[in-house]
Amino acid sequence: MSTFTFETTPRVICEIDGALRLGQLCRELKAERVLLVSDPGLLRAGLLDAPLAAMREQGVQVTLYSDVQADPPVAAVLDAVEVARGCSAQAVIGLGGGSSLDTAKLVALLCSHEQSLESIYGNNLAKGPRLPLIQVPTTAGTGSEVTAVAIVTTPSHEKKGVVSPLLYPDIALLDARLTVGLPAAISAMTGVDAMVHAIEAYTSVHKKNVLSDGLAVQALRLLAGNLDRVLAEPGDLAARSDMLLGSMLAGMAFANAPVAAVHALAYPLGGQFHVPHGLSNALVLVPVLNFNRSAAEPLYAQLASAVLPQQRFANAAEACEGFIDFITRLVARMPFAQRLHEVGVTSQDLSRLTEDALKVERLLINNPRPLNRDDIHAIYASVL
Repeated sequence: MSTFTFETTPRVICEIDGALRLGQLCRELKAERVLLVSDPGLLRAGLLDAPLAAMREQGVQVTLYSDVQADPPVAAVLDAVEVARGCSAQAVIGLGGGSSLDTAKLVALLCSHEQSLESIYGNNLAKGPRLPLIQVPTTAGTGSEVTAVAIVTTPSHEKKGVVSPLLYPDIALLDARLTVGLPAAISAMTGVDAMVHAIEAYTSVHKKNVLSDGLAVQALRLLAGNLDRVLAEPGDLAARSDMLLGSMLAGMAFANAPVAAVHALAYPLGGQFHVPHGLSNALVLVPVLNFNRSAAEPLYAQLASAVLPQQRFANAAEACEGFIDFITRLVARMPFAQRLHEVGVTSQDLSRLTEDALKVERLLINNPRPLNRDDIHAIYASVL
């Protein structure tokens, strides 16, 4: 019998228009004053109007912090903490993409316990308690609503992570209605991001277990089966719900069986060039899969059945090839940049990217095949 530990968010609500119940959920958490953390794009799009109105009608005093930035800088997170303290928030709601959810996690933590953000980078250095926390994703990508990680960008443009079970929210609320208005490029980037979470959880050399495996396979099945559909029919609520569910399941998987080289190579692209995280992952995904092929062939072969359920393969090598070919074709047809030079990277930048990727050792050690400096440089060069 295998030995492992599995942790996740204790309560999940999956419901169309469930965001209109946020006031009720706050009252269940005994919170009358709440900070809602989101971003300017959602505010402009009007996606916050109905949830805010419903909460206020239900007697909850809501303060809105809508200045979240992509790849949240440390200064912006600390600004949000001050807003939460200023309104004496009794709970925090993150409503948005991964940056909003990560910011909300850290606000709930830092508001409730005096500790500097810099002192808690790494594993299990944070101290509790934290404020009650509800996470409402508006993209089907990060899975942050069920992970114990929050990523910030330091003033030196490095990505730093706070990893602690304290960051699991009390409630994850999946409301597919909130994802309907996403631009096609964002749906594509976040969808591929979630697929990366599932793939890397399934092939992680540390903490991989039977529960994370099952979640990763089901996540990949849902994501691969619905991503093209939501791009072709953006208003399809059933497909949107399946994407949100797939993203969450992938989040549960990689929260317990951590991600690896794709993410390690993606982080410097976000930190140095402000490339959206999902796109960063997509840009390096295929070359990392090809690099890993010799070590991960049996695992990629097993994943082929999730993305190509009707296809039969003669052996593991053929199934592995089918899986990588499927992912290659899927990424190539997505409506986003396909090469590093399209996001501003030049050949002179590759050495700096390589050195920064080498620093992400906490993820590189999970990769099925070890990478050295030359390997990382070659992967970047292959997609320049």
